[in-house]
Amino acid sequence: MPAHPAPLAETAIHEPARAQFEAFLDDHRNLLNACLDGLTEEQARRRLVPSRTTLLGLVKHAIFVEKVWFDEAITCRPRTEIGIPDTPDESFILTDDDTIATVQAAHERACEASRRATSRLKLDDELPGNRRGPLPLRWVYLHMLRELAQHCGHADILREQILAP
Repeated sequence: MPAHPAPLAETAIHEPARAQFEAFLDDHRNLLNACLDGLTEEQARRRLVPSRTTLLGLVKHAIFVEKVWFDEAITCRPRTEIGIPDTPDESFILTDDDTIATVQAAHERACEASRRATSRLKLDDELPGNRRGPLPLRWVYLHMLRELAQHCGHADILREQILAP
């Protein structure tokens, strides 16, 4: 992926657990967002696998994931009210209005909203709005880190294929 700022996790080595979780989350959020840097719109939309997975779609899906875990799970609002699709698969669908700039900006806004939503919570506070039942913020942070890490890996591979000579 393109050059990006130094990892925040490197500065959080001796910080409390919450600061470490948040630094790792932000590192992965930034990496995924940056996978679109320097690409053309066609490259960002290029499908190289049978699924709907594209680089632009991955970042759009990350917006959905942020809103599921840090809006729906905290507020218990329905997805229709939040303005997100019913299923993860639908979150990869691109519209004509989706561009690198609009999706990156929407992703940044979603991440900032997630940070605000969790700012007053403790790691052991339970988020009531998940289909599994109440889940502690600590578990949600770990789940998000796993999901973002997987998608960063997907993005690395797709980007390498797109930019291959």
